[in-house]
Amino acid sequence: MLVWVASFPRSGNTFLRIVLHRLYGVRTSTVYDVDGVAARLGTDLIGFTERPGELADLRAGDVPHFIKTHRQRDADVDERDHAICLVRDGRDALVSWARQDSEDDPGRYEAELRTKILRDTPVGTGSWGSNVLSWLQPPAAHRVMVRYEDLTADPGAVVSSIMTRLAPDLTVRSDALVPSLDELRRHDDRFFRRGHTGTHRDELPDDLHELFWSRPDNRAAMALLGYGQPTM
Repeated sequence: MLVWVASFPRSGNTFLRIVLHRLYGVRTSTVYDVDGVAARLGTDLIGFTERPGELADLRAGDVPHFIKTHRQRDADVDERDHAICLVRDGRDALVSWARQDSEDDPGRYEAELRTKILRDTPVGTGSWGSNVLSWLQPPAAHRVMVRYEDLTADPGAVVSSIMTRLAPDLTVRSDALVPSLDELRRHDDRFFRRGHTGTHRDELPDDLHELFWSRPDNRAAMALLGYGQPTM
């Protein structure tokens, strides 16, 4: 059984993997050949494990295998696959991703942000809007949407609700403890940055805000998620 842990970059995927590991002892693998996040933060913190087989073989068994992906829903995903679909206000996700990719040269931040807003590829990560829409449309009961703001506000309750729906045979560990943002920042304060919603308000320049809203896919995804109308 496959359970995709799917999101656009910087939408809470790493934090969800940590919480799954802390609460349920779940180890996650990735659709990629290399897990750069686990390499940076440590396999024990993330709860990383190498993918134990081909996707088709993992799908055929009864044991749930949790697999991270930042890709749009593509040919690797069977229509019947379970998925946790993490979503975050696209403006915050893009700001955070651009900050991460320019952390060694902050002067490149706005150029990185513009490039990421303009992403337009039918395969791979794609744009923020197309990525979100690919996982949420059409809606399916076995693909569970989780909002970043809910996950960070009450991770234990959110993850418990997910597991009740997707993997009810798994139980919470007796020593379960969700790490605080301060604890994670002590581990790597550049990766775990601000950790709240609305960061675009003081990090997204007006012209790039307009560029974000100029994309039909972004407008459609923001409307679907109820994140409001463009305000500049």
